[in-house]
Amino acid sequence: QVQLVESGGGLVQAGGSLRLSCAVSGRTFSMYTMGWFRQAPGKEREFVAAISRTGGSEYYASPVKGRFTISRDNAKSTVFLQMNSLKPEDTSVYYCAASEFTYNINSRIRYGYWGQGTQVTVSS
Repeated sequence: QVQLVESGGGLVQAGGSLRLSCAVSGRTFSMYTMGWFRQAPGKEREFVAAISRTGGSEYYASPVKGRFTISRDNAKSTVFLQMNSLKPEDTSVYYCAASEFTYNINSRIRYGYWGQGTQVTVSS
């Protein structure tokens, strides 16, 4: 069983920054592609970013490209999401997820393990 615990969410003004963390336990962290998704009220959960097992490849959704950076520390079994230049439309619950797949990793159905989510609110 894999457990994921997010932290780092909060309230920030537009233009500000936040860094989300996701600590993973239960299995070998480096076996998993890691992703971040978000879900705003009344909307479907959407892909934000993903990172390959070694950290050598990163993938981003268009709305966050150039503002968000995903990274991982395999020694600490942790994945991060650095969010800069935040906008009110970034307000969502952010979820960390782990996937055994290496392709189509922008699709939530590829992810078998999810964290409980952390709220990010960006005020205008």
